[in-house]
Order: sequence, then structure tokens, then C-alpha cells
Amino acid sequence: MDRLQFEVPVRIAPAPGLPVEEIYSVEQALDILQDWPARRQGPLYQKAFNACFGATVDVVKTEDACRAFMAFCRASGLMARDMMTPSRRGGEAKTLQA
Repeated sequence: MDRLQFEVPVRIAPAPGLPVEEIYSVEQALDILQDWPARRQGPLYQKAFNACFGATVDVVKTEDACRAFMAFCRASGLMARDMMTPSRRGGEAKTLQA
């Protein structure tokens, strides 16, 4: 397994009416982040971008980058409604609800 591949893909819905996409790796997440409009780049965006970039140079764990990217997607409305999110303390995964 590639060291930059997410354990579980992040499912995003880029826009209403477009199909859901699965983001499998740090590189794919960076592609999404680099295309994000500058006027919408806030603190969560910066944290996700820094984490994903940090993972490419081995200063951030891939799963930490994935969690930062998921937080950004959730807050920005990109996260697909059917995305399963892992529980923090074990237990079962939850489906996001709008």
C-alpha cells in the first residue's frame, strides 16, 4: 500500500447534480485543495492543506492528513451525505446526516 493512501477513501460531492467522488490519497486531496477558491480558504482549509503537504514530506502521518481533509470537507459542505466517519473511541462508524 502506498504510504500516502488513505485507509478509507473520503467521499465528496463537488456540486449538486455531480456524481460523488472518492478521494483515495493525499495527492488527490491536494488536487482538490489547490483548486479551492482563494476567497474561501479559511483556517480549516489551511490546516488541511498544511497536513496534506506535510504528509508528502513525511512530517505528518497520512491518517492525520486524512482527518484534517475530512474536517475541511465536512465544514465546507463537500462531504458526501453517505460518507461513513470512523468513531474516535472505537465503536461503530456513523453516517453523516445533513
